[in-house]
Amino acid sequence: MSFVKHILPESASRLLPHLLKLLVATLNIRIIPPQKDIPVNEQGIIFAFWHGKMVTGWLLARRLFPEATISSVVSLSGDGQILSDVLGRLGFQLIRGSSSRGKEEVRSGIVAALGKRNVVAVTPDGPRGPQHRFKYGTLRLASVHRTPLVFAEIFHERPHLLKSWDRFEIPAPFSRVTVRLHTFEVPLFSSEEELHTFADELSTRLDDNAT
Repeated sequence: MSFVKHILPESASRLLPHLLKLLVATLNIRIIPPQKDIPVNEQGIIFAFWHGKMVTGWLLARRLFPEATISSVVSLSGDGQILSDVLGRLGFQLIRGSSSRGKEEVRSGIVAALGKRNVVAVTPDGPRGPQHRFKYGTLRLASVHRTPLVFAEIFHERPHLLKSWDRFEIPAPFSRVTVRLHTFEVPLFSSEEELHTFADELSTRLDDNAT
């Protein structure tokens, strides 16, 4: 079942941007290190967070990069259409597709956005998982284009967990949220094997289920 149907009926999804902003505005969010430490780069920035943390993640992108144009990668699924409608109303530019559908369109869209020094927001384990495992395409683009990867590790104090593949989290109103920012300069890879090893190691490091 779609996560949005747990929050709001699809027919009323136009209300979801307002509800999300109201919910996130109540959260006591602590960011470590301070957001002033986020790099400014001529090649743009890839900003990532896990798929199950997106309630906070999308609006966190707006908070961290208030002056930037933010492009969001959203799948072509039915859920993705609802999400793209929501993000469009929140002022995000949209790149539609995923590793399984529209892969080339996603790649060209990300490259174009980075070329304009945009922030590209992604959920690197979406849209279908495996949970908390980086897809190779995100890291390959960061490597080739020498783009910093800023990953937000989001910890909700007492979220409501959905029974979905990503263990989708809905934070409780007025609860505490800790965000740990990790900035990576993704290396150049001499082989696909090196890329896969790096992706596996990074995924394990950032998998909060393993800690």
